[in-house]
Amino acid sequence: MNIEESFKDNKPPMISSGFGRTTCAYFLPDNKHYVYGSTHLVDKECPEVPLRKNGAYVWPVYDSFDIFVVDLEGNITVQLTNEKGYDAEATVSPKGDKIVFTSDRSGDLELYTMNLDGSNVKQITDELGYDGGAFFSPDGTKLIFRASRPETPEEIKKYKDLLAEGLVEPTDMELFICNADGSDLEQLTFLGNANWSPFFHPSGEKILFSSNFEVEKGFPFNLYFIDIDGKNLERVTYGETFDAFPVFSNNGKYLAFSSNRNNGGTRDTNLFIAEWQD
Repeated sequence: MNIEESFKDNKPPMISSGFGRTTCAYFLPDNKHYVYGSTHLVDKECPEVPLRKNGAYVWPVYDSFDIFVVDLEGNITVQLTNEKGYDAEATVSPKGDKIVFTSDRSGDLELYTMNLDGSNVKQITDELGYDGGAFFSPDGTKLIFRASRPETPEEIKKYKDLLAEGLVEPTDMELFICNADGSDLEQLTFLGNANWSPFFHPSGEKILFSSNFEVEKGFPFNLYFIDIDGKNLERVTYGETFDAFPVFSNNGKYLAFSSNRNNGGTRDTNLFIAEWQD
């Protein structure tokens, strides 16, 4: 029986609350709990999902998001954040000591770290623009993330105006790398368009990410490899739709990613697993 047939007959149980909008689940080191962001405390209904603003593609950054710890039965055991504003996009260090997340508590979308119990919150980025989607390196010493960096007065005004409405326009993002405390921040890509959903190779020496830099705008998005010093860019997938959110297994033998391929021309995004060969 293949995976598709198995899911059709035996659907995995829902382990979120069933209320609000949920995002960005990530296992804690004990493999018995995970963190995710949810809006359910403010409204049990799923908030509206705007896709366009003045003709431009946008993402919502709901100020109702907070980060929670949940067990495998879906029971919320701890609320990690309670600041006003957007708190989401949490991932956990392989060292098992820190969580990195995105928050707009400063008035801008910055990266923060905290202990697994929500204590010792530290802001680690402070440049204007959307910093998000961060992941730790396999040894927990570095962070890779996506960021927008509006520079002209027009770009800055547009970014701030959208953020005031709880929106970001994720069509112009590059990858940045830094130490886990925010030091030694460097821009990794200079490709143009949207470069995002980065993830470390288990070696810690390369980054796999999604990009549409080879097209004028829009689709397709494919996966690319790049060294942590920005050299040796290499294309990995050759799809015609959307490939993103790559995640390696800890032993580096498998790659999971999301794709719009084989969806009958719909907008459905599904998960795929591939054997990885270096």
